[in-house]
Amino acid sequence: MRGALTMVLLLAAVASAIGVVWSRYRSRVLFVELQGLERTRDALEIEWGRLQLEQAALAAPGRVEQVARQQLHMHVPGPEETVIVKP
Repeated sequence: MRGALTMVLLLAAVASAIGVVWSRYRSRVLFVELQGLERTRDALEIEWGRLQLEQAALAAPGRVEQVARQQLHMHVPGPEETVIVKP
């Protein structure tokens, strides 16, 4: 009887130790994954900031006017090209 109790307690201690080792391993794996995801997030935030600056530069009124004049050959209409429509 006493030998069986000792064996059960030994098996419980070994199972507990294996559980602790597995838990620590899993914790480390998840931590490494978290660090990788944080690096990806940081890179995406940098890219987002760069894209916002690029959009602001391209949407500036002076830039829009320059593109309209050079690429689309647009110009401000003069008085002779202006037609006023009355209701």
